[in-house]
Amino acid sequence: MKRYDSIDARRLRESEVVIELSRSRVPAVHRFDGVEDASVFFARELDQVKSKAYDKQYPELSALNFMPITSDINEGAETATWYGYELTGLADIINNYADDLPRADVKGEPTTVDICSAGISYGYNAQEMRASVYAGKSLDARKATAARRAHDMKINQIAFVGSAKHKLIGIFSADSGIPEYALSEVGETGSKHTEFAYKTADEILADINGLQAYVDNLTQSIERPDTLALPSHIYMDLATRRIPDTETTVLSFIKDHSPYIKNFESWNELGKEAKLFNPTGKNCMFLYTKDPDKFSLEIPMPFKQYPIQVKNLETVIPCESRTAGLMIYYPMSMVLAKGI
Repeated sequence: MKRYDSIDARRLRESEVVIELSRSRVPAVHRFDGVEDASVFFARELDQVKSKAYDKQYPELSALNFMPITSDINEGAETATWYGYELTGLADIINNYADDLPRADVKGEPTTVDICSAGISYGYNAQEMRASVYAGKSLDARKATAARRAHDMKINQIAFVGSAKHKLIGIFSADSGIPEYALSEVGETGSKHTEFAYKTADEILADINGLQAYVDNLTQSIERPDTLALPSHIYMDLATRRIPDTETTVLSFIKDHSPYIKNFESWNELGKEAKLFNPTGKNCMFLYTKDPDKFSLEIPMPFKQYPIQVKNLETVIPCESRTAGLMIYYPMSMVLAKGI
């Protein structure tokens, strides 16, 4: 027998909508024995709907599928402070009586952000519930999964563009601290291009090698990012564009020969057409270290559905989560390149 939420059942029991539905004239096979029977029926239906919303995942939302996600902060906190670090210190040769040992330390600048709630709701009116009983069908779960997708879209957007109003940081935030690599230009004077569409396989490989070398030089080989994210259409291009006179594609060559990049990801949000996530107007690539010690998308309270609220002729399910956006502890462990 399907489970149900006792709070939902109680609120349904007290609802004029369910009281009326319990008396509805429907085919005998679907008829209720009374208010209690109707309440339990709809509570079970709603529990099934809620479960589908919790289980639903959207692989096209890159931040939620690829970035490290943490829930280190208490969901009741109003603000969070984190530090962006640079490693400092070098050991030295000492004598047996040394009392001035060198310090290995970190230099960090604090960043304080608001922890924000993302809210949405969905619901069923009296006629939708009545029609469900009459037809002997379950309530339409697409409302719940649509609410979940709208919620996840918002969290995903914050991971890319942050929120200046709430001081949340995303990849493209002006104050993210993420360094930017200048791509090489090709073409005649007055018609210079950085886009991969104008470049040969060798020129693209030089850009990606330059991206890695930039981080290596910037951090004196301390940081070695292991993941390259590309716009979906450029990922497809590199996965199918062959290096001249070979059977090897550009992407497979990088996979086989890059000493440090181990993960290659397709993120549609990095494309210039994804204006909701990418405000630069350019195709971008993002090289980063997939490690929550370097950065993470902090979600103190994951997506949560509350007990129902009965309002007039509608049964409403409120939903909420809480996020602090990206916490970038080591900004030099990643790099952006705009205009590929």
